[in-house]
Amino acid sequence: MADGRERSAEEREAARLERERRRQAARAAPVPAPAPEPEPEPEPEPELEPEPELEPDPEPEPANDGDLVDGPPTLPPSFDEGVALDGPPEVASGTRRVAWRERSQQARRREPRPTAPRPRRKHPWRIRILSVLALVLGAALIWFLIELFQPFHGSGQGSVTVRIPAHSGSSQVGDLLERDGVIASSFFFDLRATLAGDRGKLLAGTYHLRHDMGYGAVLKALTTPPPPVKTTGVTIVPGSTRAQIGARLRAEGVPGSYPAATRHSRLLDPVAYGAPRRTPSLEGFLFPDTYQLRVPVSISALIADQLATFKKRFATIRMGYARSKHLTPYDVLIIASIIEKEAATAHDQPLVASVVYNRLHDHIPLGMDSTTRYEFNDYTKPLTESQLASPSPYNTRRHDGLPPTPISNPGVAAIRAAADPARTKYLYFVVKPCGNGQSVFESSYAKFLQDSARYQAARTRRGGRSPAHC
Repeated sequence: MADGRERSAEEREAARLERERRRQAARAAPVPAPAPEPEPEPEPEPELEPEPELEPDPEPEPANDGDLVDGPPTLPPSFDEGVALDGPPEVASGTRRVAWRERSQQARRREPRPTAPRPRRKHPWRIRILSVLALVLGAALIWFLIELFQPFHGSGQGSVTVRIPAHSGSSQVGDLLERDGVIASSFFFDLRATLAGDRGKLLAGTYHLRHDMGYGAVLKALTTPPPPVKTTGVTIVPGSTRAQIGARLRAEGVPGSYPAATRHSRLLDPVAYGAPRRTPSLEGFLFPDTYQLRVPVSISALIADQLATFKKRFATIRMGYARSKHLTPYDVLIIASIIEKEAATAHDQPLVASVVYNRLHDHIPLGMDSTTRYEFNDYTKPLTESQLASPSPYNTRRHDGLPPTPISNPGVAAIRAAADPARTKYLYFVVKPCGNGQSVFESSYAKFLQDSARYQAARTRRGGRSPAHC
């Protein structure tokens, strides 16, 4: 104290009570609420019961000597000095105030959460259709890949000999292989060759393959050079008949029957050229040329080469003039076969063709000995009276028009002459004596008889032999 005296017990008790009151007032002070949310009415503070008065502390006993100690009075530790009072701190009684944050959290917990509406499924039928289309497209893609790459394909069965012509494209090779049953589809073969980069690597030659092979195996075989084989050349002379070719092959020891093998072939249909459906043979379509054949010679390989060559060469013939005369390609082939037998030189071929066209136009029988000789397969002896009087449709002395089939296998020169003959008025011709094969052509029958008399006299002088070459 200012006066330096010691406080009495009442003063100490009053100071303690004052401190206790301040402490309780500080504890009971309301917590300020945030500005956005209004503060609820404060709940009334419960009245505090007055604490019982404490008995005054006994006065300190004086020192032994009974004298007072000099200096300031000793005060008990106070709250303001940061020293804890004796005993646990008192807690204000009453209802606890809830802060605004806690109240808002409790309110949010109590409020039911809004349930989002389930989205409506729009156009389920479209989804089904798209699903079905996806399945169909997927199945189609799987089928396409299996057909193209053939993961489960075998090595094939049987055997087949295929000849790949020179300068053949992959699509042509595919058509040839599909036709012979080596592969299932020329389209997929061409596509595989394109994907593998083998379109320009296919080699010409004769290959021994199998039926129903895979595309990869065939491409490997056709891009690998075939081993060298022994071959021989077989020459078919223009104007040769099936019977003549067969006799020559038999003489050379080639096994098999050429006339029987050339009745029909799946490689060529005469009907496609205008022939009747019951055409008896491939006479006229067996193109004459020199063919390199594998040893031993196979008749089927020779026929295949002949028919393939015929298709290629005949496709180059211009048929405009013949069509203007209402002739079919098969008719042109028949005329060409007659030209091969009647004209010995290239000079005479268009002229012989003009005689045939003129006689057909005038409805005069052709009167060609070559057609009768074909019927009897006789090309060396003079025709007999009975042969010339034969009722055969090949006897063009007795029947108008063309014979029913070609009478030989013509070359390309004779075919061109038959399709585009010389423009003449000739109706007759006969071999010119010592003319080296040439004939004399006439439009007058009287002149023809004179030419025929000179021919017969020359023949008689030569002992019955032809006076064509002297």
